[in-house]
Amino acid sequence: MKIAYIAAGAGGMYCGSCIRDNTLARELSRLGHPTLLIPTYTPLRTDEDGVAISRVFYGGIGVFLAQKIPLLRRSIPFLDRALSSAALIRLVTRLSISTQPAALGALAVSVLKGEQGNQRKSLEELLGYLEWEVRPDVVHLTNSLLAGLAAPLRRRLRVPVVASFQGEDLFLEGLPGPFRSEALGLIRAAASSIDAFTAVGGYTAAHMASLLGIPRERIAVVPPGLRFEGMGEPRRRPVDPGRPFTVGYLARIAPEKGLSVLAEAFRILLNGLPAAPPQGLPRLQAAGFLDRAARPYLDGIRERLARWGLSGSFEYVGELDRPGKIRFLEGIDAFSVPATYPEAMGLSVLEAMACGAPAVLPPSGVFPEIIGTTGGGLLAESGDPASLAAGLRRLLLEPELRVDLGERAALGVRRSHTAEAMARATLAVYASVRGGSGT
Repeated sequence: MKIAYIAAGAGGMYCGSCIRDNTLARELSRLGHPTLLIPTYTPLRTDEDGVAISRVFYGGIGVFLAQKIPLLRRSIPFLDRALSSAALIRLVTRLSISTQPAALGALAVSVLKGEQGNQRKSLEELLGYLEWEVRPDVVHLTNSLLAGLAAPLRRRLRVPVVASFQGEDLFLEGLPGPFRSEALGLIRAAASSIDAFTAVGGYTAAHMASLLGIPRERIAVVPPGLRFEGMGEPRRRPVDPGRPFTVGYLARIAPEKGLSVLAEAFRILLNGLPAAPPQGLPRLQAAGFLDRAARPYLDGIRERLARWGLSGSFEYVGELDRPGKIRFLEGIDAFSVPATYPEAMGLSVLEAMACGAPAVLPPSGVFPEIIGTTGGGLLAESGDPASLAAGLRRLLLEPELRVDLGERAALGVRRSHTAEAMARATLAVYASVRGGSGT
């Protein structure tokens, strides 16, 4: 079976969906099902060996200009080639392209309109490529924001179309009111042209079924899977009495990911200690993508920590590649991303657990599922720094609990979240829409 997997780039940052898509495409190919990972908008940036093709469809510069300038909705071959250059898109993305919903409402709606939208030229280019050069047996759309492609794909290629839900609800719910209503209506209408849906967790499946009015039974849950190369074998981490207890955060630096909540919990944790531990005061380390718009948010967190006398206990280490990420996660004692909205996938939580770090998380979104399947952490009240601090305090003051949970985390992720399990579950979905043929 030949698979065309159409994925959306994330504006030049490492993102969980891009990493998951890359891992899935790689594993499907390894299992004998050639999979072309086809980028749209921007090149896919992952922290592992990328398997995406170099060509970018719906190139972010071209589709944005087509939205604004009617002349560019017609084919102008030399200009189209220039605006679709992956190198140019990477450069402009680093400088200015926004991925914020408020800035992209009209464009998102236009793409969802498919053949009636302002990006019909881009759609035709993609359809021609798939029809004449790829000839897939199934097409997989990375998220429902690409649902406007489904009807033209099925009609032109005469193959099943599958779509995933993996966190686009945050984007949809962030759209300005009229755009949000129109986008949801267009996705609901396009759902009849999609043969099956997958979701990265049970919460996400239920939430998107409710949001879009799709029968829950049409959505198969396919949890994210990881590659474990470079992470070492799961083991009981010995407690190092000479190193300060370190809390880690790995996610985009953005209010909805909850770093400010974690900073407040860290203050409460330190204020509640009966005495300074012999190995020194605990530390808080954060890593992840930081764009220009979020810099004042991080500056505000640093200022509050400085007022509390804790600036020396906090470090932002930047965006990390895969080796750096593994070193970072292996060097922390506890992990937390206390997102202030229900998290759809929680890939960084799984990565931290795979490296032996127990997690303290809010009981929302997919987090209870992760804790339930792995047994590798504790739940704290959503948006409550005191509750989060209490969970972290347990891990600090009960080292045996910390070691036990870390070992369970590493084993649990390897049991329930492998790349192969993710790929085989996806193949089962393909088989269901191809009349039982998974080959």
